[in-house]
Amino acid sequence: MDNNLIYNKIIKNGLSFNSYVEITEKFLETTDVNNLNDEEFETYNYIKLNLQRSKRIAKTFKPSEKILEIIHSISEPQTWVVITENWCGDSSQNLPYIAKLAKLNSNIKLVIILRDSNPDIMNQYLTNGTMSIPIWVVFDENNEELFKWGPRPEKAKEEIKRLKAEGIVKPELYEKLHLWYGRNRGKELLGEITKLIENSINTLKVI
Repeated sequence: MDNNLIYNKIIKNGLSFNSYVEITEKFLETTDVNNLNDEEFETYNYIKLNLQRSKRIAKTFKPSEKILEIIHSISEPQTWVVITENWCGDSSQNLPYIAKLAKLNSNIKLVIILRDSNPDIMNQYLTNGTMSIPIWVVFDENNEELFKWGPRPEKAKEEIKRLKAEGIVKPELYEKLHLWYGRNRGKELLGEITKLIENSINTLKVI
């Protein structure tokens, strides 16, 4: 699938971040938990907890001067696409940072794509053959892909490998992963974002 076709599908099917949050809030408000089976109730609780995490990060995150400088250095239009679902724990820990940074520069348009209802888009961004999320993809004004990131910071990937090597399994594994996120406070994610944007800008200067 060529870039223009992917991009057009993304724009057609995408949501704003505010719409994404509103859909999640409406789901939580209107769902009768008494009618949910055990699996559905578990998913409902994941979504509720994830929304709380996201709102906490959005409220407390204050970008450093370094990250402000790199975001403000984006001088041409970009589309930031995040493929996700509201039940995804990793997304709750990473998307709020990306969304807040996107608001800092009018050249950036953030689009949210729901993984499960857009398999054709998700299939273009598999991780080792899996539909892992979140995936963040950045396009330039010509709909060309500049870079992609996901589904979690490299240090978090290493933490998962370490925990699995110790024989730790779900749900304890994910509990420990979220403890890692809480202690890290976006440091690794923001460092990776900075490098990706700097590299893309330097590449464009060379071209």
